[in-house]
Amino acid sequence: MKICMIGTGYVGLVSGTCFADIGHQVYCVDKDLSKINQLNSGISPIYEPGLDELIKKNHKAKRLYFTSDLKKAITVSDIIFICVGTPNIKGSLKVDLSFVFKCTKEILAITKKKKIIVTKSTVPIGTGDQIENIIKKKKKLFSVISNPEFLREGEAIRDFRYPDRIIIGSNSKNEFKIMKKLYSPLINKGAKFFTTSRRGAELIKYAANAFLATKITFINEIANLCERSGINVKDIALGIGSDTRIGSRFLRPGPAYGGSCFPKDTKGLVFAAEKYKTNLSIVKSVIKSNSDRVNFLIKRIHKILGNNLRGKKISILGVSFKPNTDDMRDSTSLKMLPYLSKKGAIISYYDPTGEKKEFKKLLNCKFKKNIKENCLNADLIILLTEWDEFKSIDFKQVVKKKNFKIYDLRNIYTGEEMKRNKIKYYSIGRPDIN
Repeated sequence: MKICMIGTGYVGLVSGTCFADIGHQVYCVDKDLSKINQLNSGISPIYEPGLDELIKKNHKAKRLYFTSDLKKAITVSDIIFICVGTPNIKGSLKVDLSFVFKCTKEILAITKKKKIIVTKSTVPIGTGDQIENIIKKKKKLFSVISNPEFLREGEAIRDFRYPDRIIIGSNSKNEFKIMKKLYSPLINKGAKFFTTSRRGAELIKYAANAFLATKITFINEIANLCERSGINVKDIALGIGSDTRIGSRFLRPGPAYGGSCFPKDTKGLVFAAEKYKTNLSIVKSVIKSNSDRVNFLIKRIHKILGNNLRGKKISILGVSFKPNTDDMRDSTSLKMLPYLSKKGAIISYYDPTGEKKEFKKLLNCKFKKNIKENCLNADLIILLTEWDEFKSIDFKQVVKKKNFKIYDLRNIYTGEEMKRNKIKYYSIGRPDIN
């Protein structure tokens, strides 16, 4: 089948590339010419393991095209995916749908043949209805479908190839057959094909992300209790996670949740609830608790180093919101590093995806090219993101100072290991090693 993906951000690029890899002809469209040129050279503008190779492979096989010519891409395609950003309006819970509606109007102006329009972007309840309202004069030419994505950054290619489920929301049963054909290579490998109403599909994505955000926030709060009561949170997570009704995933305590989805989607869900005059008190509490998380961690840093942070050398390991991605959106580092800088700490950081523009203007904050250079003179090492290369560091060999401390926000090291090496060690929801 011939597919047009409007938007080469995370969702559009990964989904488009993977659709090409299962045999479809895909046209990825973006107005940013520099990005298109980069992609045509086989280079991905985002960091995602395995994506560069897939782009080169399918581009060479002439299944994957990158273009700024929206008219051409829409004209030759049977299905048009809208994969543009849907951020929260600054200072508001409301979702900005301007890019979605702009795409709709552009599609409307171009095509004269019947097309299927699919919202792949995360959109609030009723967005499909609003799209239909825009195209009402040519309603017979279009079918509007919701097909939410469930791709995890860092594991997106695997998630596309082996999805838990494929959700298709439509108010017409005719389109279910077409979408089932589109996804047939994945369905044949065991993917569950789930159909619902268009509004149902729109809500499923928000509800799923809000539930996962709730699990993360819950275990973070339990970890706080464990720290005060001398209990190991690992035992609690194992004990409750072994209950099949709960499950073990997303029960790892750490920093606040971040990224492109959970922060905006929990807010978007609350906004939808207010629109329909429903109180989502649990989700509101999750948003509040997550917002407070960084302040809790900062207080802990003060406790470890003392109230006065001025002149203290603090080394940060990892600044992206999670490993295997360069995504900085709503990362804990965006609040933590400016605070430490303001308090006069001397900060260095290392991340496998390189230097970050977000920290270039911070006082006494420098990017280091490797772990050793970053940690050499540290008073405190804060492990913020659990990249694999951080899991087997010999700190005794790396750090020059004798009385350095480690604050492990991901619990990737063991207390026994730190005690054996006589390192002062602090983690999340576990006993301190002094």
